Amino acid sequence: MSRLAKVIGLAAAGVIGLLPGAAPALAQESPGGQNNPEYAPTMLVLDASGSMLAADPSGGTKMDAAKTAVRNFVTAAPTASKVGLTVYGTGTGSSDAEKAAGCKDVTTLRAPETIDKAALTTAVDGIVPSGFTPIGASLRKAAESLPKEGRSSIVLVSDGLDTCSPPDPCEVAKELGKQGHQIVMHAIGFGVDDASRAQLSCIAQSTGGTYTDAADGSTLEQVLPRVSATALRNYAPAGTRVQGTERYRDAPVVTPGQYLDVLGQKSKRYYAVDIPEGSTAYFSGTVSFPRRTSGSASSNNRLDMRVYGRDGDDCHVYEHELQTRSSDGVALTVGQMFTKAAEPKTGSPSTDRCRGGGRYYFTLEWAHVGENSPEKLTLEMNVGLESPVSDAGPPPAATIPVEFTTPAGPVQPVVGGGSFNVATTLDGSGLYSDTMQRGEFVFYKVKLEWGQGLAYRVHFGATDVRGSGYTSNISTTLYTPFRTEIDDDTTVYASRDQVLPTNDPAIATIPIRYQNRDADVVKLREQSVPGWYYIAVKLSPGVELEKARGVPVPIELEVSVVGSPESGPTYRSTGTPAGTFGDNGKPDAGKPGTKAAPAKKPKGISPLAFAAGGAVLVLLVGGLVLTVVLRRRGTR
Repeated sequence: MSRLAKVIGLAAAGVIGLLPGAAPALAQESPGGQNNPEYAPTMLVLDASGSMLAADPSGGTKMDAAKTAVRNFVTAAPTASKVGLTVYGTGTGSSDAEKAAGCKDVTTLRAPETIDKAALTTAVDGIVPSGFTPIGASLRKAAESLPKEGRSSIVLVSDGLDTCSPPDPCEVAKELGKQGHQIVMHAIGFGVDDASRAQLSCIAQSTGGTYTDAADGSTLEQVLPRVSATALRNYAPAGTRVQGTERYRDAPVVTPGQYLDVLGQKSKRYYAVDIPEGSTAYFSGTVSFPRRTSGSASSNNRLDMRVYGRDGDDCHVYEHELQTRSSDGVALTVGQMFTKAAEPKTGSPSTDRCRGGGRYYFTLEWAHVGENSPEKLTLEMNVGLESPVSDAGPPPAATIPVEFTTPAGPVQPVVGGGSFNVATTLDGSGLYSDTMQRGEFVFYKVKLEWGQGLAYRVHFGATDVRGSGYTSNISTTLYTPFRTEIDDDTTVYASRDQVLPTNDPAIATIPIRYQNRDADVVKLREQSVPGWYYIAVKLSPGVELEKARGVPVPIELEVSVVGSPESGPTYRSTGTPAGTFGDNGKPDAGKPGTKAAPAKKPKGISPLAFAAGGAVLVLLVGGLVLTVVLRRRGTR
């Protein structure tokens, strides 16, 4: 049972972190319908050759261990994921007379469609190993079932060399890439020798995938969920469907939760929010751009947000975020902590039109459209309402960020999520490792309570393949729970060790306190909400796309959560939907310091499970990537 617990624990860190049901940022199902997260279609290719009948050091046969590993992955896989299964070696024996037939013996048992866990498990259970090892042919067969457009993945598990070459499996992997397939192949060597390891590594490296050794069945049970989770990684928008309008009078009323709409080029959409007197509202919009497969990285896009009062009057609140490398596949987010409903009225009609409780209108506009951008993008919105307080709690924190301390202990392997919604949980202070592909933008999250702060660094490891064609832009950004940017850093990665941030000990917050929103330094005011803080890490495509695509990069996150939890503010009951902060507040009545009794949560996410995007300008000068942060935020 202890080994099983270990396996399940790792699966939870790698795969369950991608489960829609396990992500606090996902809206719950509602009558209005909800879009499921989008995952990269993935084909598992499983070795069922005669050699898989050999004994496994962990007990049983290699095939027994492989089946167990696949079952564990299937159990934990996201319900919205698209996973198929191809096997080779089940239709013939392994005698010389059967080789011609055996080298064509590849069967797709399940197409890479929305996962049917029962059917996929049944298919795995029925596998009987007996024949040859036609790896090259199996890759071609698997590719036939995957979409011809968009990114997809193959996860290959093999215990040895291709015994049917030609076609050489490494050449097949390269061939598929030249044909325009955006397939990333990951290979797991199950108790293999050096020659087999070299062949499997070549397959992975030719497509930008990863190679992983599994010496025995127990290791395979740990490795397969993590590798498969990486294969599924993609941006995963989620939320309840809503349709914004061109005029404020027709705008749909949205309550705390997460929503999806479609945003066209240069179009503005209105959404209405009823904000109770004295409450604070949170509103954000996120779009994700497709990764480029050719051409220049320069693609300038801007997302604008404005707020209007009860009669459509301009509240003169304007936020915008500009992203100049949108084609790197980044998420662009604009967010606002709107406090005017908590400001007292003055008696002046012109001033009071955007003060006090009532209906306000938030607009989102794709205001600047980059070259070769799609006609429309999925827009993900988050809405939150926070009750006023009767006691604001401890005074504002000092303006100096918390001090970073290098964590001790073993490095824990994790798989970052492809979006804010499926960000992988980092369980407090520690060292965490991942492997990134060129063109990925991945997310992690760290829970902060009142009084705690976060400091972190990202280490990009060296790779053996170097040259100007492998130069990439790297960046990391820290976001508040309501999707506004705290800080970021970016630089050039030239296949040598590199650490972000480059000039500071760490990217860090101040201790989280409610009264930080009254801080003299404007950028510190948003560090006033406890909950999930998001870390995004980007590794852009290389200067020469095809070259760099085949070289994954190891990263390590050094995370330090500083300080002990302390008491927070006391919230008044004003009709604001309960659950905005979960258990983070304390009631007016009762024992001092006790937490508020949990109330029934409104449909949708905790409205403080948001994340925001920064704006990064990257210039190619003399073959190097130079980065300038462009960011204008605030009220005008």
